[in-house]
Amino acid sequence: MVVELIAVGTEILLGNIVNTNAAFLSEKCALLGLSLYYQTAVGDNEERLAETLKTALGRSDVVILSGGLGPTQDDLTKEVAAKVMDMPLVDDPHTRRRIEEYFKNIGSKVVTDNNWKQALVPKGSKVIDNKNGTAPGVIMEKNGKIAILLPGPPNELIPMFNNDIFPYLNSLQPEIIYSEMVKICGLGESLVETQITDLIQKQSNPTIATYAKAGEVHLRVTAKAKDSKEAKKMVKPVVKELKERFGRSVYTTSESVTLEDTVIGLLKDKGLTLTTVESCTGGLIAARLTKVPGVSEVFKQGLVTYSNRAKRKLLDVKKSTLKEYGAVSEKTAKEMAKNGAFITGADVCISVTGIAGPEAVEDKPVGLVYIGCCYKNVVTVKEYHFNGERDKIREWATVHALILMRECILEG
Repeated sequence: MVVELIAVGTEILLGNIVNTNAAFLSEKCALLGLSLYYQTAVGDNEERLAETLKTALGRSDVVILSGGLGPTQDDLTKEVAAKVMDMPLVDDPHTRRRIEEYFKNIGSKVVTDNNWKQALVPKGSKVIDNKNGTAPGVIMEKNGKIAILLPGPPNELIPMFNNDIFPYLNSLQPEIIYSEMVKICGLGESLVETQITDLIQKQSNPTIATYAKAGEVHLRVTAKAKDSKEAKKMVKPVVKELKERFGRSVYTTSESVTLEDTVIGLLKDKGLTLTTVESCTGGLIAARLTKVPGVSEVFKQGLVTYSNRAKRKLLDVKKSTLKEYGAVSEKTAKEMAKNGAFITGADVCISVTGIAGPEAVEDKPVGLVYIGCCYKNVVTVKEYHFNGERDKIREWATVHALILMRECILEG
């Protein structure tokens, strides 16, 4: 089955926003075993959108459109799709009630008239509830062709696709697709790939796909079979082999579990509390950790001690240490971690100090970062040399702080 993607929005063409939806949808379509040959971005223009959709329907079985479902006049996707597929728009009472409830829940007593535009749906289509916004998704089927309309905001599109569209598309396939994600941290992509070269060379079904992330490598194991039971049975031995090869570097085999989820889970399991003390990352570690539901059970405090004065005043880093070794040093990272744990009464304290750029400091190169972890009064400090722009260095430092924390807890 051939699928095609159309991203609708002039803001995409102008570069005002990055079309992250395309990457997400492409990956999901590949997982479903769908053939994806074309992706298109088109502006908010009725004529050009209609031409793009007609072309897509002429060469593909399924066309997924994202964006252009909002309440404003330039939101044209649904109207154009209805004309192209000759499925006139009709009022959907269910969607109308959901829009009323949405505005009521956010404390708005007035629903502007243009919002009712979103309650119009193509006659005979399948309406997909939007649990994170007002624009419903729509599945249009006619003459052996399918058009799927999704809202543009990723926080609306992603859950809608995962919960509703993915199972729908999967049901159209003659085979069941099942996959598990083996997530590895602390190892580089080239090293991981080298260690599984033999598996990749002889793969057919299941298959292994490699995805590189900052500080992580994700291996997706996918199998096709007549039913889910058989597919899971095919995936199981491959996942087992990967776990044996990479050992403790594997932190999960769940698609939805993140590195920060794993760290917080370890802290909870062991009844430990945590404090973060950050310099160059400016609170990014604390921000990632506090994404995790229930983190308040273990997270005591997050300190951003950016200046030398803050390091001395809030963390009791010795003036002599800063003078002799500098703020970016193993000694400073060690005192930050140890004193942060003591001052806040935390069982674990992670510290980061480094040079994110764009200029070198204290005759030390951009990308030099020291990360310290105090666990059970034992402090481990590691030196890193990250490449890239300022934001990339801060991202890498954040990920490796989580990795070091996990390692210290597991080893302890």
